[in-house]
Amino acid sequence: MGRAWAAPCDGPYDPRMLLAIDIGNTNVTTGLFRNGALVATRRATTHAGASADELEHLLDALLRLDDAAFGDVSAISACSVVPSLTAALETIAERRDRPLLVAGAGTVPIAIRVDRPADVGADRLVNALAAARIHGTPALVADFGTATTIDCIAADGAFVGGAIAPGLELGLEALAARTAKLPRVELRAPDRAIGRDTVSAIQSGTVLGYQALADGLIERIRRELADAAGTAPRDVRVILTGGLSAAPWARGLADVDAIDPDLTLKGLAILHAEVGGGQPLALGLPT
Repeated sequence: MGRAWAAPCDGPYDPRMLLAIDIGNTNVTTGLFRNGALVATRRATTHAGASADELEHLLDALLRLDDAAFGDVSAISACSVVPSLTAALETIAERRDRPLLVAGAGTVPIAIRVDRPADVGADRLVNALAAARIHGTPALVADFGTATTIDCIAADGAFVGGAIAPGLELGLEALAARTAKLPRVELRAPDRAIGRDTVSAIQSGTVLGYQALADGLIERIRRELADAAGTAPRDVRVILTGGLSAAPWARGLADVDAIDPDLTLKGLAILHAEVGGGQPLALGLPT
């Protein structure tokens, strides 16, 4: 995990155009915010070995897709789980003379009640911040990406831990790569659990099986959060995010309060407003 770092932020929060960047193991996701409103999102494959020049070229290209340029960007807010790309982004911000705020245990303004706060992924802390500010607490965020993470937010807004499991697509890829005859199949829920051929059997075991994993884990964690808060499980908000959160199988999960694929980007905007300007962000964002 990259270190938490922030360029000096003097004066009030500048909302003109914020570039939010979520650097994950599989994808680099960007969001453009104008005056607190998310106006564009883009996604590209992560190349962990990319140089600062290569990452800068990628960000320039993504901005151009929305008729924007680095010259339009007034500040950058980022979270990253790829240390080499965190360093590359810091280099870009310095030579472009743009203030950069990198999320981490030292910069995200919430209490972190776990054994090793510095080891928590920056994206998980940003998700917790966004969930607390947008959806309320207590809450849990299920982030479906390369890994599936469940981030838990206590009634007082503190991050209190969670769970990590291999992501659904990671499991499908491993199944195809580590077996001689099992193919890589489409990520689709079958009509029935009893598969009548190899493809439908794999879809049943992986997609329906993953639904059961997610449902069971969310239900158990929801009960634990409710017990800690002295409230009913239904009072614990459940938010889905991540690249797979809008998939049909995810929409079939039980008792979900919100599906927000852009939650991490919104959290980065909230983080920048609160840390960069010392004020809450007046969100012009749908939840």
